Amino acid sequence: MLLAAGFSRRFGSADKLLQTLPDGRAIAMAAAEHLITALPVSVAVLRSDNPPLSRALKALGFHVVYCDANATEMADSLVIAVQYASALSTTARGYVIALADMPFIAPSTINEVANQLSLGAEIVIPTFQGKRGHPVGFSANYRDALLSVRGDQGARSVIKQYDDKVNLLACEDAGVLADIDTPDDLAQTLPNR
Repeated sequence: MLLAAGFSRRFGSADKLLQTLPDGRAIAMAAAEHLITALPVSVAVLRSDNPPLSRALKALGFHVVYCDANATEMADSLVIAVQYASALSTTARGYVIALADMPFIAPSTINEVANQLSLGAEIVIPTFQGKRGHPVGFSANYRDALLSVRGDQGARSVIKQYDDKVNLLACEDAGVLADIDTPDDLAQTLPNR
């Protein structure tokens, strides 16, 4: 699942997810391409006011769903994603939750999070140098807990509640920590001029 319905308030007036990375791709498209490479059946949640991103994600093969205009919190888009994914596949073993502002996560890392779920892990969080990152995987057993999240905490409240069920997945992928929240974050990804 790709969560791409945020308002990017810290980024300013520009649409953060459509800003260009050094390789020429939009931030959200890089994140989306990595996710769909690892998980060919993927859902993206967007605001309905982003037709360019919607078209691009559909062209990649995403199932695109939209947040209600009143949906303002991360939990709102997560709940929509889980509802849609659950309806799409009643046999899914779990959910891998990726964020559209994290374009540097390797497909192999996403694949390994999903693989750990298929091997029986309940909650999987990749780590880089001991720091927890994304994407986070939840077994299907946590569907109801994910559907009950509220506010800007998103899935963090579920992780906190079930911390004893978390499987930390050490990896050599610094991308699990690298999100782009501000223009300065984006500038740090650009080559020196």
